Amino acid sequence: MSVAALSAADDAARTSDAPRPDAGVEVRLERLSKSFGSVTAVDNVNLTIPAGAFVTLLGPSGSGKTTTLNLIAGFLAPNAGNIAFDGRPVASLPPHRRNIGMVFQSYALFPHMTVFDNVAYPLRMRNRLAREALTIRVGESLELVGLTKLEARYPRQLSGGQQQRVAMARALVSRPRLLLMDEPLGALDKKLRERLQGEIKDIHRRIGSTFVYVTHDQTEALTMSDLVVVMRDSRIVQVGSPRSVYEAPVDAFVADFLGGANLLPGEVMANERDAYAVRIANGRMISVPQTGASHAPGSKVLVFIRPEDMKISHSEEMVGNVVTTAAVVREVLFLGESFKVTAMVGPHPVVLRAPRVQAEGIEIGGHVMLAWSPERSCALAAPTGSVSP
Repeated sequence: MSVAALSAADDAARTSDAPRPDAGVEVRLERLSKSFGSVTAVDNVNLTIPAGAFVTLLGPSGSGKTTTLNLIAGFLAPNAGNIAFDGRPVASLPPHRRNIGMVFQSYALFPHMTVFDNVAYPLRMRNRLAREALTIRVGESLELVGLTKLEARYPRQLSGGQQQRVAMARALVSRPRLLLMDEPLGALDKKLRERLQGEIKDIHRRIGSTFVYVTHDQTEALTMSDLVVVMRDSRIVQVGSPRSVYEAPVDAFVADFLGGANLLPGEVMANERDAYAVRIANGRMISVPQTGASHAPGSKVLVFIRPEDMKISHSEEMVGNVVTTAAVVREVLFLGESFKVTAMVGPHPVVLRAPRVQAEGIEIGGHVMLAWSPERSCALAAPTGSVSP
């Protein structure tokens, strides 16, 4: 039985699996930098990872997230800066002295060893446990990932998801206070990834260790994390809860990278109490809340609205306190339970998800009204050289 499928009764009975305040380690990175020749991979990174937290380093390829993970693990030495676990400097310590577990995307299982022997390998290398104690420890680790009946199999006899569970069990068998995972689900299909996301999160809840997870998959980061660290060009761009980075991005990159965003170019015409009056591409004046960085009249901004926060109508009659603007439909895609509609506001495309009943009668080239609640939008600074409204 998989960890995700354990019954509620079993969960209630396992009181010892609850997170413990001392189970995880606090990780602190201060002015951390790493270069490879003339290429800067990590640039002046400062980050505190709370003990017992599930933290995801999220970013595109080349953003520095895997290099940061390897610095924490001790596989790489920093050119500058400090790394501390619970206040203790560890930058000079080799990986085997940092009490960490590591899970790789490639699994890195020994093909000539059984599941049991793969999981037992770290304990045997350290030669710390008697045979009986080792057997008990391996059994506990396999139970945690739901593989107790497969200990005699070889990796070639396992599915991709089962191999990943073996890699997880091996990383946990030494009871590390810090578990590092480098895109562990990247090679799996979508359905299996979603299933294992829940299982990994459940394991974290049960053992209470600090988890640091690297991915470029926004859904993984939002689903699993206590804290999301968004990286770009070797630097940290934003740190916050999944909800805060999704709903209140600091810039256009974060807005677009986390699930896609509508970014309408505009110009701030006036400050009106708690809102900006912004003129967008089709000449429409809209109200945008004053949140985050301030923008003076005349500033070029991007009005940020998530696709799910937009609604579409054939008429100008909108109920409630909403912002509206005219648009022309460019594309309609059937997604099953909904439609993905792309419409043009002036020369700029916006995307929204429309329920089937709402999308009835919408045709390419048709004129529609778009609407959204003002509080579901914000004004972000337009990048230098961006298109004017």
